[in-house]
Amino acid sequence: MSLWTHSQLPDRDSTVTEESPPRYGSPPRLPDDGAVDRNTAGLTAAADHDGEAPGRGARDGGGHGGRPKKSPGAPRALTRCTTVLAALLVHGALLLPDELPRLVPAAFTRIPVEAVFGTAVLLVLKPKPRQVAAVVAGAGLGLLTVLKLLDMGFHSVLDRPFDPLLDWTLLDDAEAFLRDSAGPTGAIVAAIGSGVLVLALLVLMTLAVVRLCHVVVRHSAAATRGTLLLGTVWIICASLGTQIAAAPLASRGTAELAQEHVRQVRAGLKDRQAFAEAAAVDAFRGTPADQLLTGLRGKDVLFVFIESYGRSAVQDPRIAPHIGTVLADGSRRLRAAGFSSRSAFLTSPTSGGGSWLAHSTFMSGLWIKNQQRYDSLTWSDRLTLTGAFRDTGAWRTVGIMPGVTRSWPEGEFYGLDHVYDSRNLGYRGPKFSWSPVPDQYSLGAFERLEHGKPDRRPLMAEIVLVSSHSPWAPIPRTLGWDEMGDGSVYHSVKRGGNDPEDVWKDPAQVRAEYGRAVAYSLASLIDYVEKYGDDDTVLVFLGDHQPAATVTDGEFGRDVPITVVARDRAALERISGWGWQEGLKPGPGAPVWRMDTFRDRFLTAYGPGPGAAPPSTSRWPGHITP
Repeated sequence: MSLWTHSQLPDRDSTVTEESPPRYGSPPRLPDDGAVDRNTAGLTAAADHDGEAPGRGARDGGGHGGRPKKSPGAPRALTRCTTVLAALLVHGALLLPDELPRLVPAAFTRIPVEAVFGTAVLLVLKPKPRQVAAVVAGAGLGLLTVLKLLDMGFHSVLDRPFDPLLDWTLLDDAEAFLRDSAGPTGAIVAAIGSGVLVLALLVLMTLAVVRLCHVVVRHSAAATRGTLLLGTVWIICASLGTQIAAAPLASRGTAELAQEHVRQVRAGLKDRQAFAEAAAVDAFRGTPADQLLTGLRGKDVLFVFIESYGRSAVQDPRIAPHIGTVLADGSRRLRAAGFSSRSAFLTSPTSGGGSWLAHSTFMSGLWIKNQQRYDSLTWSDRLTLTGAFRDTGAWRTVGIMPGVTRSWPEGEFYGLDHVYDSRNLGYRGPKFSWSPVPDQYSLGAFERLEHGKPDRRPLMAEIVLVSSHSPWAPIPRTLGWDEMGDGSVYHSVKRGGNDPEDVWKDPAQVRAEYGRAVAYSLASLIDYVEKYGDDDTVLVFLGDHQPAATVTDGEFGRDVPITVVARDRAALERISGWGWQEGLKPGPGAPVWRMDTFRDRFLTAYGPGPGAAPPSTSRWPGHITP
């Protein structure tokens, strides 16, 4: 007997008159008003209003052939239990929040307007439209529940809701994260479990709404009174702003969620045209090559991105002391080596992940906030910051991309003469969770393969350091520059590190390991500049985005530190008007620019500008616009 169909035990129907009692086992007569669909007559006959089985068997236990009849109590209890479970499932889905911090018991004690409105609609519809409406509503509620779960994950990691039009490609990154943190088996189990959960939600939610529809129609008088009562209470609570656990008692969250996602889809469809119009404006398009970057000719210019290096790393009191020590010591050591530095903040278009969105924003001077914009950009002929170096013909342009594990055609768009990825850096050591190559090894490979070569041309290098990528365990340790060899030594280093499965059981430990990972990346870079930097070195290093919300707790916005380091004071003198703070660590009052403004400011500072001055800076917390 299915849990989602009513018992077919004989029952007494209130529309049968005493003059014409139904025979035992015969179907009851349907009411003439059409309130019950004849196709569901067997379903509506399941519950007996007075608790007795029809006919003489209810009184004397008789049945066909004089055999005692089975008691209907157990099937009736099962039917009622299933109805209660269906109601709880629908109620829970309607009140399920889309952010983990709001997932508390009090969230489910509110009145969902969607249930009130849905019941009213079912009561007024005719039988066939009612059945269609119940199926559509159930499937729709199942889909919205899946979206709420996706929103939970995206808010927890990327500090924003899931975009149903543009974010499907990011699910591959989620799978990669699970594979690196929980292992291949854990990732497979999670993927299968997610698929089963989605299917179960769609099927069970549809069956639950259909079942409740039958119950509402069978008890239409009571359902009408209850709907009017709850609707009145909802309106009063909404008017008075009544709250429970800091949330409105009169809930309309599911309807608002649906509206928000519809708006997201519409905005995504319109965004392509809006981005094309923004990309068509380029102050440096057509600038002669001999007028680009004249203030850096003969210099080795390094643009270094540090994964997940955000404002929280230098200001969160739970993390900043350790990072501050590394930066203070680095400032002292580099100053002793003749280097000076200036620091500030940039506001990233992303948080918690999506590094390529930040990289492309920084290099292109356009606000790349989603995958659609990224794809459009990389198919365009937009002048990138790295491409400007190549166009001059005065630099060899290279990329050190240890996080790239397969073909990366975007290297041509960025104007890189040669790209070294994880496959051709010469590394023979182990992966450190997501990170294929330790940062210190990547910097050592750059020195070996490019910077340390005699009689070379000036270099412009884009270097991406990835050891501070989540899940931040295990973390490499700093070695002597002549000890790394082909990276085999890192096998023993990895064995001495922490297991990511253990780290991610405790948010406090996640935060601590994040701090250690960023400290390792910074220490590796500072050591490299101290050892291999010279009078011609100009280093620009910055974070790509803030870490996951598990680390930041939603604080400190989307800002990332950025620092310029040089031994040649003339190089820093050109940016003196920026108002950046001295040292490797920007303070709370340091200037904040949007990341997409950096390209034009940099090209203006180090070469003839296009005429108009770049836009003025914004202050913390920064204003993020499309």
